[in-house]
Amino acid sequence: MVKNKTLVVLAAGIGSRYGGLKQLDSMTDKNEAILDFSVYDAIEAGFNKIVFIVRDSIKVQFQDIFDEKLKGKAEVHYVCQEIDNLPEGFDKGGRKKPWGTAHALLMVKDIVKENFIIINADDFYGKNAFIDISNNLDSLNEDSLEFSMVGYKLKNTLSENGYVSRGQCYVDDKGYLSSIIERLKITKEAGEIFYENKEEGKVVMSENTIVSMNFWGFTPKIFGEIEAYFIEFLKNIGSDIKIEFYIPSMVNDLMQDKGATVKVITSESSWLGVTYKEDKSVVSSKIGEMKQDSKYPSYLWA
Repeated sequence: MVKNKTLVVLAAGIGSRYGGLKQLDSMTDKNEAILDFSVYDAIEAGFNKIVFIVRDSIKVQFQDIFDEKLKGKAEVHYVCQEIDNLPEGFDKGGRKKPWGTAHALLMVKDIVKENFIIINADDFYGKNAFIDISNNLDSLNEDSLEFSMVGYKLKNTLSENGYVSRGQCYVDDKGYLSSIIERLKITKEAGEIFYENKEEGKVVMSENTIVSMNFWGFTPKIFGEIEAYFIEFLKNIGSDIKIEFYIPSMVNDLMQDKGATVKVITSESSWLGVTYKEDKSVVSSKIGEMKQDSKYPSYLWA
């Protein structure tokens, strides 16, 4: 019996800055989205189970596309993240959108019983990243809080068309994550990279700063921890209807409270993504070059 190795995809986003459903927006003349390449790379790296976290309103659209593409290639599941997916005793109040990436991850606890990775649907991570984290995943004890993540150099993750947010990773001398801090409004001006906030204003960042692009390797042990943290999160948010329950914040808490460890796998690849509509032409061009260089077949799902 072949043991499952699972890819979980965060695909429930709204894409407000992009102006549409960027998870499925085609980047090639073969109607392939960024997500197609991530799924293709994951299958090539040995993942045989794919779980898409979507919204109910786009579930059928995803099924129509990926049921056919992945037939015979992987086991496929679709799970919906909605704002009323809450523990007993809590309600959504005046909230208008789901509760963030850690809440999304909690949606798959009844389907994922093995070690797994989780990624964003709209980020192009690169083939080697999937191979490296796949190898690491094989070494993780399923009953442990031993995790991993792929980190990227900040200079390889910027957009030319506006600011981005990134999780700045602090890594110890053994290659393990010590903490992760969300940096907002990161831009490059006059050759220097800054993040900005109300307390500090503009703060210079090194171009080689390791940042998280939400590419994590977890064991199923994490689900019980998420449930407990989410209940505490809901108890403490008061009347704030915009605060979100993020994976990096939860990982920080697990490292501090429970002794969880996160091995940082640093990728030299350049990230590709579509934060803004103007990013699409750059991504399409880069993917076209990779196909011309035979890094990918002319059609992924032939």
